[in-house]
Amino acid sequence: EQAAADGNADLVPTPHRAMNQSPSEILETILGHLGFVSEIEEQEQGGHPVLQIRTNNPRPLIGHRGETMDHLQFLVNRILLAQDRDSPRVIVDVEHHRSMRDDTFLRRIRQLADAVIEHGRAVETEPLNSYNRRLVHDTFRDHPELVSESEQVEARLKRITIRRKRADS
Repeated sequence: EQAAADGNADLVPTPHRAMNQSPSEILETILGHLGFVSEIEEQEQGGHPVLQIRTNNPRPLIGHRGETMDHLQFLVNRILLAQDRDSPRVIVDVEHHRSMRDDTFLRRIRQLADAVIEHGRAVETEPLNSYNRRLVHDTFRDHPELVSESEQVEARLKRITIRRKRADS
């Protein structure tokens, strides 16, 4: 601030280069700094923007159990939120790994739902991250018989209960 007052505006720190970049530009910048050669294709899935990373070597970008891909998604969304609090959440996928993983996950969740319908007893999922919890809640948002509820605890991983709707719901 003092530098600007003294006429030395070139000494004033400027915002990070990622400010006001599009989601794909942010991801491209991150991947470039990490030394990855890739193409980013912008798509849409369920009303959410998806950044599909195409690369000859997807394994390091996916990581163990998708953790690297999840971290990339987290970083992109944090930068976007810093730019604009109303920015939509972006999904980062690598060579369709996330979409295949989501399909497998939702197939398991639907099996749990079938058991709830058949036996009438509520079931609880394993602890889930926020992305997977959103998938579950989106799946049951308009379901005619079932509802999903997250645990009301402060934790990164939370369980979801899938149960029949009450008569008064």
